[in-house]
Amino acid sequence: MERDLAVRLGGVGRRYGVRGPWVLRGVDLGIGAGTLVRVEGANGSGKSTLLRILAGIDAPSEGRVSGRPRTAFVPERFPAAMPFTALGYLTHMARVHGLARGAAERSAEQWLERFGAGGFLRTPLSHLSKGSSQKVAVAQALVAAPDLLVLDEAWTGLDTAARAELDRAVAERTAAGGSVVFVDHDPRRLAGAVEEAYAVDGTAVKRRTPGGTSPTAGDRESAMRRGPTVVIVTRGPHGAELPGPVATVAVETDGVTSHAPASRALTVPESHSDLVLRELLTARPPWHVVTVERAPVVPGPAPAPETDGRAHR
Repeated sequence: MERDLAVRLGGVGRRYGVRGPWVLRGVDLGIGAGTLVRVEGANGSGKSTLLRILAGIDAPSEGRVSGRPRTAFVPERFPAAMPFTALGYLTHMARVHGLARGAAERSAEQWLERFGAGGFLRTPLSHLSKGSSQKVAVAQALVAAPDLLVLDEAWTGLDTAARAELDRAVAERTAAGGSVVFVDHDPRRLAGAVEEAYAVDGTAVKRRTPGGTSPTAGDRESAMRRGPTVVIVTRGPHGAELPGPVATVAVETDGVTSHAPASRALTVPESHSDLVLRELLTARPPWHVVTVERAPVVPGPAPAPETDGRAHR
């Protein structure tokens, strides 16, 4: 199904310096509203350049960027040497995005708590550890509920709980109609939830998933084998269809005989399990959740080792 586009790149190219080599060229790319998009490529291939253009941080040398939703960006390296406390910085960023002071402070406190950094509200940014700085970097992109969230290795440096929280935040953004574009070195990141994937190859950006369509159940099932999943057995009102956000990410298993009659077994990415449960329980009328179990993890290939070649990051 075609979706409205949040942002589109038309014939975009980028190089550094008048005579510098092209990092990207001839890039035609549309990011649909409510879509989760992964960008892949070798180190130094230009992934970060593409993300900065999408986020409006960098301007193309040629071509056009159309559509400019409210956008937030988490860079690969967060500049922590700024004259703010953690709370002051997040409040400032929320105000920049249009929130009133009271709402900005509440959102800032909420996101710091969610990422396990609530104890650093009054701590100067320059005094934070690398991990805590990364939590602030991620939180600043979420305080104002952006329509386009761009994440460049945003999970790097976070502890396990914070990485899971960021997974949940991504699920919440796309469920609310926002778009998320991300780069991450772990191929299992958000496996089963990614709707479109692109690879930077030379100066080109090549689509790895069908354009203009949502992934099929077979696509989602194949992708979910690469990451942790949860099986939710549920029973809904007679004749009811699954809520939209649930149908988007779930793979249904036929022939569930060991559970209550008319129950349905849904396999979902662990990152989206909280969202799916919330959607089921708050539907009108609500669905009954019979069981929730974590599925066995199928071993997959280890992530490719990082290299130092970052010429075009």
